[in-house]
Amino acid sequence: MPEIWKTLRVPASSANLGPGFDALGLALDLHLTCRFRPAPALEIRVDGKDAALIPSGAENLIWQTTLRVASDTSLEMPSLELEVSNDIPIGKGLGSSAAALTAGVVIANESLGLGWDAERILHEAARIEGHPDNVAACVLGSIVASAVDSEGNARAVRMELHPHYSVAVVVPDFILPTVEARRVLPLSYSREDTIFNVQRSALLIAALTRGVTSAFPAALEDRLHQPYRYALVPGLEEITHLRASGLLGCALSGAGPSILVFHEREHSEVRELVRKVFASKGHASEIACTRIAEAGYEVHHEVS
Repeated sequence: MPEIWKTLRVPASSANLGPGFDALGLALDLHLTCRFRPAPALEIRVDGKDAALIPSGAENLIWQTTLRVASDTSLEMPSLELEVSNDIPIGKGLGSSAAALTAGVVIANESLGLGWDAERILHEAARIEGHPDNVAACVLGSIVASAVDSEGNARAVRMELHPHYSVAVVVPDFILPTVEARRVLPLSYSREDTIFNVQRSALLIAALTRGVTSAFPAALEDRLHQPYRYALVPGLEEITHLRASGLLGCALSGAGPSILVFHEREHSEVRELVRKVFASKGHASEIACTRIAEAGYEVHHEVS
């Protein structure tokens, strides 16, 4: 009797949300879908968005992550037949690597019979990733606040966006490698700038979840990462200072170059303001997503 396929969906994610550097994130309604089952030898097939950038051999990040989990648990990872269908733009600050890493942890959990719950999946994914913000969104969905505690355990809390608000993602036609975006950041920050961001992170979470529009755009202001990245993303400084009726504000998505646009639900037209700025800098862009993903990763077993 042939092995039954399992299907896994993992959402894209955006981190930072302006002031919440390496702490806040949200899940986006773009997905990495993996269909897998045990096989005599490893076989990976890839299609979808940026498929040419996703390895179909043993170096594939999903597969490498399964091997890491197997090694860490002193088990042997069985070979898989793995079909990968990707909707997440790669290299655009939408958590493509976090989705792949989360997928690898979940697939290892399923294939090795580890019996891990979502909390353990989050911990393992954050440990491998090195920070919890993107993978917390992949695991829990919606908006998340996350941290790693003093014992090295990932902690995350899921929250709901107020129904009066919407989020869209504008993706420009160029890539910004995360390593390059990280390289421009300083090694330390002043007390003034640190307090500035702590205040706004707290304000942002309260405003997004309670629907306090008067808190914007101040709640999205940032001094820890976006100003240092202005030179890497043409138009970013202008975009973060956009003001219009119904626009709550804009923020770099993760390390960029994609842009999160927070707006009142009935004012979807403000998304075009970001596209106009990119166009003025000689770059085309597209609105790739207009919804938060309410669910984190999901696994389904096919019925034979």
